[in-house]
Amino acid sequence: MIEKQEAQQILEKMLGKGVSFRPDQWEAINAVVNEHRKVLLVQKTGWGKSIVYFLSAYFLRKESKAVVLLVSPLLSLMRNQIDMAKRIGIIAETVNSTNSTEWEEIIERTRKNEVDILLISPERLGNKGFLEKFVSFNIGLLVVDEVHCISDWGHDFRPDYRRIVRIVSNLPKRAPLLGTTATANDRVVRDIEEQFGKDLLTIRGALKRESLKLQAVRLADQSERLAWLAENLPEIPGSGIIYCLTKIDCERVARWLKDNNINASAYHAQMNNERKEELEKLLMKNEVKALVSTVALGMGYDKPDIGFVIHFQTPSSIVAYYQQIGRAGRSVDSAEVILLGGKEDDDIHDYFFENAFPERAVIETLVELIGQFPRSKAEIMRSINAKISEIEKCLKILEIDGIITRNGSRYIRTANRWSPNSERWKEIIHQRKQEYKDVKALFELKGCLMKYVVSKLDDNLSEDCGRCCNCAGDFRPRGTNPQLVQKAAKFLKNRFVRIEPRKRFPYRFEDMIQIPEPLRYEAGYSLSIYGDAGWGRMVKEDKYERGHFRSELVAASKDLITDYWSPEPFPEIVV
Repeated sequence: MIEKQEAQQILEKMLGKGVSFRPDQWEAINAVVNEHRKVLLVQKTGWGKSIVYFLSAYFLRKESKAVVLLVSPLLSLMRNQIDMAKRIGIIAETVNSTNSTEWEEIIERTRKNEVDILLISPERLGNKGFLEKFVSFNIGLLVVDEVHCISDWGHDFRPDYRRIVRIVSNLPKRAPLLGTTATANDRVVRDIEEQFGKDLLTIRGALKRESLKLQAVRLADQSERLAWLAENLPEIPGSGIIYCLTKIDCERVARWLKDNNINASAYHAQMNNERKEELEKLLMKNEVKALVSTVALGMGYDKPDIGFVIHFQTPSSIVAYYQQIGRAGRSVDSAEVILLGGKEDDDIHDYFFENAFPERAVIETLVELIGQFPRSKAEIMRSINAKISEIEKCLKILEIDGIITRNGSRYIRTANRWSPNSERWKEIIHQRKQEYKDVKALFELKGCLMKYVVSKLDDNLSEDCGRCCNCAGDFRPRGTNPQLVQKAAKFLKNRFVRIEPRKRFPYRFEDMIQIPEPLRYEAGYSLSIYGDAGWGRMVKEDKYERGHFRSELVAASKDLITDYWSPEPFPEIVV
């Protein structure tokens, strides 16, 4: 039996003399360590959820020597947590796609009880080889970080998280479970309770973040937002994160800031891990003013003194918004949170909504196809006219639901009955569209922004925050410098898109065949991305509304070809 006083001593050893438990921290540790309960911990960002599972791991390892398995969704989060574990003498290792050459050694050390905490991504649970080795582990505690990902009602549902439910059912009888999140409203909590069992103990705390000052600023277009950033970012104290919805926007905003002598870098999932680690360290040391990031630098990234979070575009929901602003102001008295928004945000989110689930016709065809006889992914690709990403999404959903299974490289139909759950998918998409409307309401809201945000997470705040723009007045200007706006508009119109030639033939046999160098096309260029900032929106308007392309587009296309590209041989124009 671990007493609170003993836990207090380890806490001080971890964080320093005089530090005490926050409300609910000891209660959660006690439920996990002494009572061996299944616990769902819903607490605000920056509250210290990792302290609960590190201290729980510390005491459970002393008691039973069984390994702690921690499922974590993002590599940046994993790196952060491994560093934290080292501070208190816990040996933590990770098994992920970037260190496959080390897997055997790590798994063997885990089996020999030389590893305290093994961190894995949820995708590892879909790896048959890993699962076979997993069965041999003596699991003393399962921690599911960002557990809201298990719920398809959550803002960041990940099908691979569904596999965790099966892992829970196979845990040793006395092995506790700890699920942690900052962003689970009542609907998500009910869904998690249903999946983990009614004996789940849910501990929820207040979600208000006292250090954050919130402001929402609606601007007409991207050129105004870029101008706003160039004018205001140098005046904001500290370093921080600027969130964008797409990789292209991250790179564009970072390039603009650099052109205006602001030290900023893009950060997104498609970068190699060495570069991402380098950027995380630069931000940690305050050697960069801002990382311009997608959600890849979101959940779990822990830099205590982040001075600001700015959304260049409107996030998908209040839940996503709260998760991202939670990176700021953890160890500082005041941090600025600024939401910018504009016209193209709706188009981007409409695309995300429509592509959240596969088309019914595609998934039905896939089930029928695999039902005829086992097929590899390459064979499926040749038989179905759909994007690779959509086919992979279908395969993942069907495999997790037990409709298909894998034997080597081939997918096999199981005997389980199946019918597409398209009505539920429609209901979820409808819910997500409503959640997007909720976050857009911040631009028009007259009352306290923080009070509104936490109320949407089903936490009723009785008083106003006294810090947001509606409570205390604007702390940053809403207007923009006209000259900077013109400069930004010109910048956007000169961001031509290079079109790389295909280097492989489409799926032919089991592997894609390399196209010989002499047969490859030359690289091409596009004036813009369709519907995007700069020329892209004008192209969209002219195609569907005007019925002809205006002279500015023709002139810009001519300049692209003659002045920027200058292809050899020069193309002939046939009229």
